[in-house]
Amino acid sequence: MAEQHPETLDTLDIRILDLLQDDVTLPVAEIAERVASSKTVVWRRMQRLIEGGVIRERVAIVDHHKVGLGIMVFAHVKMTRHNRDALPTFLDAVRKLPAVIECHTLMGDVDFLLKIVVPSVQDYEYFVWNKLSQIEGVQEISSSISMSQSINTTRLPIRASKPRA
Repeated sequence: MAEQHPETLDTLDIRILDLLQDDVTLPVAEIAERVASSKTVVWRRMQRLIEGGVIRERVAIVDHHKVGLGIMVFAHVKMTRHNRDALPTFLDAVRKLPAVIECHTLMGDVDFLLKIVVPSVQDYEYFVWNKLSQIEGVQEISSSISMSQSINTTRLPIRASKPRA
């Protein structure tokens, strides 16, 4: 895997990102006013942050309960083998399952942690037996149902970075 270099962010970038993390719908003119800069400078900075992949997406965060997805489950998935094709095959299959809203590759006792939302426990049971466990190479699935979310944020604790040498 290639080494990742963090984008060099200065104080103005951080202030713009902080505002966007609170409300991505803010007009450029309002952001510029709040950070005491010109609209042109702020627009250019935002474009650079988008083109550089710092801002990956601009989305609405939907409350899963209010759209009928009342159950959130964390599934720990262990694979039978770890050859060159097994893990990418699993990832390709999981990407096609809309109920999976996050997938993390882990080090340790399990290979993947999936965050899954479904309407009910019965729907999750169906999902496990008819979708997840049917993916080639899945050996074991251990599930934990979330009872509540004490912290739920997309806000990152960004700070200004030092320029690359």
